[in-house]
Amino acid sequence: MAQAYCFKCRTKREIRNPVKMTLKNGRPATRGTCPSCGTKVFRIGG
Repeated sequence: MAQAYCFKCRTKREIRNPVKMTLKNGRPATRGTCPSCGTKVFRIGG
């Protein structure tokens, strides 16, 4: 499972409900929520 940095918790967390997406420039990205605080997290890369 992918991890992303949560700015509210200030730690790396597993991404809950990850959604694969593609940025305007064609790079892959993953978007989801932090499992502990519910903040949106975002990670560039596959």
